[in-house]
Amino acid sequence: MNAVSKEPPERGFFFVKRRGIVGYYQVFMKLIIHTKNIDLTPSIRALVEDKVGSVEKFIKPENVELAEARVEVGKPSQHHKSGMIYYAEINLKIGSRLLRAEAEHMELEYAVVEARKDLERQIKKGKQKKREVRRVQKRV
Repeated sequence: MNAVSKEPPERGFFFVKRRGIVGYYQVFMKLIIHTKNIDLTPSIRALVEDKVGSVEKFIKPENVELAEARVEVGKPSQHHKSGMIYYAEINLKIGSRLLRAEAEHMELEYAVVEARKDLERQIKKGKQKKREVRRVQKRV
């Protein structure tokens, strides 16, 4: 973790007081990208980092360090020429919790975006369940 400043935080920053050091620190989740039957070009890497990296805002700041996203993008085989050619799989591990999203599309970008949307939906659904459980327990 690198000390950034004592200014108010932006997205991805959180306040830490540790061993007398007070300030805002930026942390990133670990992102591992695999490709199948295609080459990992800088544009594909940038696309995946941008789209999947945006999921960080749905994770609690204290859990971002524990988060690890394994992304696999590519073609199911070399002989596909039309139809759902590309696929994207995202396995997001936050502590002991594992979330998985898959998508297939004719274009790689849309496959990654659809998988990210599915992952966001799962994260929001998990948060909503936690809130509902807490509300029910308080009423009893």
